[in-house]
Amino acid sequence: MSLQLRLFGGGQAAAGKPSATNDGNHAIDKSKVLARTDARVITPNTPGNFSSIRSTPVVPDPRYFDREQADKLKELAQEKTDGARQSKRAYKALTKIEVADATVHKEHRKYEGAVAENELKKVRGNAGLAKKLHGMRPGYARLGLGIDKADSDARGRIDAIKAKLTGAN
Repeated sequence: MSLQLRLFGGGQAAAGKPSATNDGNHAIDKSKVLARTDARVITPNTPGNFSSIRSTPVVPDPRYFDREQADKLKELAQEKTDGARQSKRAYKALTKIEVADATVHKEHRKYEGAVAENELKKVRGNAGLAKKLHGMRPGYARLGLGIDKADSDARGRIDAIKAKLTGAN
């Protein structure tokens, strides 16, 4: 089955009547067009949870720390600083990946648009040829009738000759 038939149907319904498959209707589902590419993507309709990160509890009141606490906090601060630096690198890489994914997605949609436009051009060409061929049908019918008439005339003359020859014997 041709791609056109698979995409647009056969163009004929029951009893030889034209189908309504190409009457301007569409099957574009807005909810699919605007669907998120992933359930966790942040959009105005799904704004995320606004979570954050907190490595230490908030100190609600002024207080003193002893040497051991200060040393542990200083060590944790160095770990978190390095972790933040690595997280920043990772998020930068993730952002580059998202940009690349978006570029590929956008270019693919442009390609699909070009395919759709060119498919329409091809189908228009097919429709133009079909119209031209339909316009030629009366000419072919005249030619066919002319051939039928010539055949009938020839058979009549042949029958007349046979009748003469068989009647003369």
